[in-house]
Amino acid sequence: MPRSGSTSGRSPWWEPQVHADRRPFLLARNRIQAGLRAHFHGEDFIEVDPAALQVSPGNETHLHAFATEAVTIDGRPSPLYLHTSPEFACKKLLTAGERRIFSFAHVYRNRERGPLHHPEFTMLEWYRVDADYRKLMDDCADLLALAAEAAGRRRFSYRGASIDPFAEPERVTLAEAFHRFAGIDLLASTTDDGQTDRGQLAAGLVQAGIRFADDDTWSDLFSRVLVAKIEPNLGMERPTILCEYPAAEAALARPSPNDLRVAERFELYACGVELANAFGELTDAAEQRRRFEHEMAEKARIYGDSYPIDEDFLVALRSMPQASGAALGFDRLVMLATGASRIDQVMWAPVAEPPQ
Repeated sequence: MPRSGSTSGRSPWWEPQVHADRRPFLLARNRIQAGLRAHFHGEDFIEVDPAALQVSPGNETHLHAFATEAVTIDGRPSPLYLHTSPEFACKKLLTAGERRIFSFAHVYRNRERGPLHHPEFTMLEWYRVDADYRKLMDDCADLLALAAEAAGRRRFSYRGASIDPFAEPERVTLAEAFHRFAGIDLLASTTDDGQTDRGQLAAGLVQAGIRFADDDTWSDLFSRVLVAKIEPNLGMERPTILCEYPAAEAALARPSPNDLRVAERFELYACGVELANAFGELTDAAEQRRRFEHEMAEKARIYGDSYPIDEDFLVALRSMPQASGAALGFDRLVMLATGASRIDQVMWAPVAEPPQ
């Protein structure tokens, strides 16, 4: 029988014996956070603390927000959202004149709960003005090593996978990964102007033996390959940086100057777990609007819902300097560094579970 106050069958996190089991993870979390803060301060970064309430929570198709409303002094309601990322606010600060910033922000994503997901979690974001996005790859390697040192661990582990967090990450492009793990020529289904060929990619999935639905879009097919064939092979023995995403899968990134079919985006993986997402930031406001509108049209088609565009952000983007930025799931990093099996084990006070 579940204990009083528990809806999941597990004893509540606040029971003393449960807290005693969790406490070593939580103390390691604090050491890791302190170590990462010290590192950024040593690199001349400024810590910022953006507001969680925003007029737009973000405009990605598959991210779901928590909605609320502010009430004005005269009683009029004004819709607001809890942000899914502090990105828009951080980029406004770059426009304001900051050059190196970082934030440990609590962020909120609906429809998410599981071993690696939680409705509220901590996102570590950092931005460098006038820096190549490959510099963020070096940052990611540094953060893995710092987390391991703070936790007193020589290896990270999760679900039977194990890596050396001090090893130089392997760098693999999406095109290389699709060819290596699925036998698919990814870039054959993309063009220099960001267009995609669903039929071409679908033929590759058929040859690879990956099932898909008749109404799957190119993006849906891309995701099926990524989940089924690519991600399970990433971050084994050493971290993996998966880079050069197709332009169609990088709504906030600028195109690569070397190949317009791909964008300056990478993701960091360890033990098969996605830890970070980074971009050479797009600063073309008109193109950013077009991408946001496309993402929200897809969201409306799939989920029957969409979010407003932050017009203030698009105005600020016109004056934003060239920059690169990254977002890292801090709780996931702590999980891997401590050997925890669930994300809520490394949170001081997890969000209550809904009644069953």
